[in-house]
Amino acid sequence: MSSPTDAELIAASLEETERFGLVFDRHFADIHRYLHRRVGRELADDLAAETFVAAFGRRHDYDPLREDARPWLYGIASNLLRNHWRSERRRLLAYARAATGTDADADHDAALERADAAAAAPLVASALAALEDRDRDALLLLAWGDLSYDEIADALAIPVGTVRSRIHRARAQVSGALSSEALAYREEIR
Repeated sequence: MSSPTDAELIAASLEETERFGLVFDRHFADIHRYLHRRVGRELADDLAAETFVAAFGRRHDYDPLREDARPWLYGIASNLLRNHWRSERRRLLAYARAATGTDADADHDAALERADAAAAAPLVASALAALEDRDRDALLLLAWGDLSYDEIADALAIPVGTVRSRIHRARAQVSGALSSEALAYREEIR
């Protein structure tokens, strides 16, 4: 016997509210991980909880033709994030300004890899902070939420073509920002 789909659980939760707990159990960790990467642990705890409270409150509006509730939940989480965009922007900018350091390690190659990643992290954070909110949302749902283009379209309630445009634009802007920063760094060390 196969386990019930999210749509079936949500429909059943209209009569037996505890059934929604299974949707929570299936998706909370993914939603929390996505939010944590975007806004840090403390705010992620609150926003993840808010996401499921909002989903529970809106379960009567859930489209029963969508078996997987993940895109719907990511959409709710993204909307909550939009309400907290100032905090996210400040965090990304602060992270971009933060000094980074690494410990010496016996494995020289691994230490160099960590140093490269640590040096790149503030540049990436700065590039992400410079993106328009809607482009950043689409890119991070792809990269950190691990959603497909179709799922991102569902989550953000936009056409798939718009998702493709936003991700293409975001990737180009991040790539351009990282390339110009790398060029400036090379000039600086000469």
